Amino acid sequence: MYTAALSSHHYTDARRRIFRQLVESLMYEGVIEYSSQKESGFNVWEMEGTGLNGERVIYACKGTRHPTFGRLRLNHEPMTRRVDVDEIPASKGSSFQRGESIQLETIEGQEAESISLFLLEVGPAIGANEGKLLHFVKELEQTLINDTLARYVRAERQNNLHALPDEDWESGIIEGHPYHPSYKSRIGFRIEDQLEYGPEFGGWIRPIWVGIHKQNARISHGANEHGLDTGDWLQEQLGERELERFFMALQENGVDPAEYVLMPVHPWQWRTTVSSVLAEDIRNGSIVPLGSSEDRYTAQQSIRTLANRSRPHLPYLKLSLSMINTSTGRVIAPHTVENAPRITDWLQGIHKQDPYLRDELRVILLGEIAGVAYDNHQIPDALKPLSYGVLSCIWRESVHSRLEQGESAIPFNALATLDHAGHPAIDPWVKKLGAEEWLSELLLTSVRPLIHWLFAHGIALESHAQNMLLIHREGKPFRIALKDFHDGIRFTRDALSDPQLCPALVEVTEYHRRVNRNSFLETEEPAEVRDFIHDAFFFINLGELALFMQEHYQITEQYFWNIVRKIITDYQQRFPEFQARYELYSLFDPEIGVEQLTKRRLFPDDELRIHQVPNPLAHSFMDKYGSDEDEIKNSI
Repeated sequence: MYTAALSSHHYTDARRRIFRQLVESLMYEGVIEYSSQKESGFNVWEMEGTGLNGERVIYACKGTRHPTFGRLRLNHEPMTRRVDVDEIPASKGSSFQRGESIQLETIEGQEAESISLFLLEVGPAIGANEGKLLHFVKELEQTLINDTLARYVRAERQNNLHALPDEDWESGIIEGHPYHPSYKSRIGFRIEDQLEYGPEFGGWIRPIWVGIHKQNARISHGANEHGLDTGDWLQEQLGERELERFFMALQENGVDPAEYVLMPVHPWQWRTTVSSVLAEDIRNGSIVPLGSSEDRYTAQQSIRTLANRSRPHLPYLKLSLSMINTSTGRVIAPHTVENAPRITDWLQGIHKQDPYLRDELRVILLGEIAGVAYDNHQIPDALKPLSYGVLSCIWRESVHSRLEQGESAIPFNALATLDHAGHPAIDPWVKKLGAEEWLSELLLTSVRPLIHWLFAHGIALESHAQNMLLIHREGKPFRIALKDFHDGIRFTRDALSDPQLCPALVEVTEYHRRVNRNSFLETEEPAEVRDFIHDAFFFINLGELALFMQEHYQITEQYFWNIVRKIITDYQQRFPEFQARYELYSLFDPEIGVEQLTKRRLFPDDELRIHQVPNPLAHSFMDKYGSDEDEIKNSI
């Protein structure tokens, strides 16, 4: 399969997509200088680099700057590379002499086929850190291989998404992050691992269970849950036979089961990391391997979250993986394991007391109900990159236990994706309701819950693609489910609706702050709360959908964002009592801050990489692009 995939057109398609997202983000984030001129309705963008022999090279592409956050989007023509003949240095060993007949396509421009060469040639001009640059090259090259394999397998299977169970949409949607250029890097996975554990391939995964001595475990569970070491909890998760087998394995290892807590480990993590990095802890009995569970799981898009396919109503398992995907290591920090149930109890407590969320919007909060993390905080900081957070699990409620008759749940990012034949995944639903009606229903369903959490309660939720599910009835948007709260909320304590309800949270360690400066929950800056929801939900989720609806259904971006704006203003008129937070967390400011995801891969992570971008919800947007208020009013 590997050789066949690399020899197919899927390799070229994946490479062109990576090039597009890389160049778009470099220009958009202000990392690279470029010139611009108009040609046949498109912008022609050119950027300069220095060839490996010192020659001047020019990369060129065509695209459009969009009203949606000022996004730059390349069209589907390939990126080209050309060499400036007058700048080829004769002293660099080149046999080329001016006036000679040469391959004109090399000089005049041909498709740029090497992502690594592009970065090596433009890297010095942008001042990128050399070590970071080379690692980023590796991430992009791995993304190319992994995306090629995913495309190849999807084309071979030709699955009809609408004929699959809900959970299989997690494997059927192969696109990954729509903005980040290393959207499928998975540094640490071999090709065999990719095929066995990558969500696109839908392979069965059986977690390995271990016993952790309680003195080395950080255990947490929600107020309404049994303790993780109780028979009721363990029997529910494992079944009576499995539980008995694991207790017997503990006894055979000469230890008392009552002194241990059981937890699952991803089989890849056990093989590559836990069995070696924590070998001494296994030898001394702090960790006791017990064997694989009988239940079969599949990976969701986040890779480290597994869904139980044998018993779908049981919780998902979010497990540590010592690998890098997009820009983040996928281990789970111990403090987040402890905080997860506390945050869930807090949010679900608010939800139960809020009739708008509970009864009208009927939002589902998939609670993180329990967790275990292996505690080895005493090791020196120099060794923490090897073992920090490598053995952790968070149990999250399954959406299948919360759905009503006739409801289905799909990942929110599925709405802006294409199927194997190149058709929008949403097409059957859009054709049934009409594009404008379907879109209006979707925006009402998704926007109101998130702005209510922000304005009524002072809590921003990081509702990007993997953290939202659309609950629908035969394609008609009905409500949403939200998840991933342990490090996916942000708030200013003084602006909470009831600060007394906020739980005491375990502090982020100094080591964790150094390795991930963006991982914090509480801030003194209201703009950081506002931009948290703007970046994840409006910029990524809705931003991609706005561009998608214009391309495939001719719904203009102006129309799209004016619908969103009207939903927000209608909400504010209905709830005037939150006026102070409307001003504190204004969603209508001319500019908002979004994370520079590509810049983070090229420069030291010693500061927050944020840039200000134009806000399509701002008054200035309406002044510039206009709106048809009657048309919008009738569509909602």
